[in-house]
Amino acid sequence: MELVKRYIAAVQRDLPEQKRQEIGRELQANIMDQLDALAEEQGAALSEQQIASVLKNMGPPQQVARQFCPNQPLIPAHLMPLYKYTMYMVLGVLFVLQIVFMTSHWLTGSELGPISFVLGIASGFIEDAIFGFTAITLGFALMPANTRSGQCKSADQWQPADLPPVGAGWQHISLSDVFTDLATYTFLLLIIWFPLWQQWFASGEPVSSVFTQQSLQLLMWFSPFIVLGVLSSLWQLQLRLWSRPMLSLNLIVNLAFVIILVLLATLGPVLQLDTANWSGYFSPEALQQAVKRGLLIASLIPGYEVVRDILRLRKLNK
Repeated sequence: MELVKRYIAAVQRDLPEQKRQEIGRELQANIMDQLDALAEEQGAALSEQQIASVLKNMGPPQQVARQFCPNQPLIPAHLMPLYKYTMYMVLGVLFVLQIVFMTSHWLTGSELGPISFVLGIASGFIEDAIFGFTAITLGFALMPANTRSGQCKSADQWQPADLPPVGAGWQHISLSDVFTDLATYTFLLLIIWFPLWQQWFASGEPVSSVFTQQSLQLLMWFSPFIVLGVLSSLWQLQLRLWSRPMLSLNLIVNLAFVIILVLLATLGPVLQLDTANWSGYFSPEALQQAVKRGLLIASLIPGYEVVRDILRLRKLNK
């Protein structure tokens, strides 16, 4: 049986050291069962060629080793949908941010031609995308082992009493909805505070904002509600089921969004524009009016969610 020993040793070389003996014994028992059954069937001892044929049918040692201990991918399969969705959302936010920053430079008087404008967006996005891709991939790859394996609790810690109530179909919270909200909140916080952060902590020199002073002041006062929205989304991500307190918090956040969007649309100019370089292309007044109309249309989305959450709260109270 020298050939069997050599085969098992070849399999063991591709196994983790702590599992070699256990899997080796299991593999040997499996092979010997097959050889004994074949010998009993033909009523004679097996030749080396017949033993080699049995081993060949089992497959190469490396393939057998992978069957016992599959190679772990950098991103586990059960986390791949979340990884891809996070990547799409983050890269989408970075792309929009790059457009906003380049547009703000252009609107505040920077001499940028169309080609320079496009190249600036492309180069800035590629730089940010490489950093974002690396950070997200490392974050998922370095997740704790229990999360990577998809087992947040061991079998002895899990309790049936911890299961959430059945609830209606609408009470289930979609991951896509949570991450869309988180991306929106992050985008708004960056738009509001990034220029100020540059001014306070980077150069110390005044940094112009695309918003007027009045609009920026309103957005700064509104920032705690955005942070509250982030906390609400993280709460939703943890529980994944709408409850009365969660609906109430979401209703408050959406109502605040309706109010701030309507205020921005009605209280004077929203954007701070330097029209010297581009007044020949379109009217500044028309742009301001388009922005205001866009804000009013955008306010319909959180307005709808306010009505939706009120109706859901009424259903839960019945």
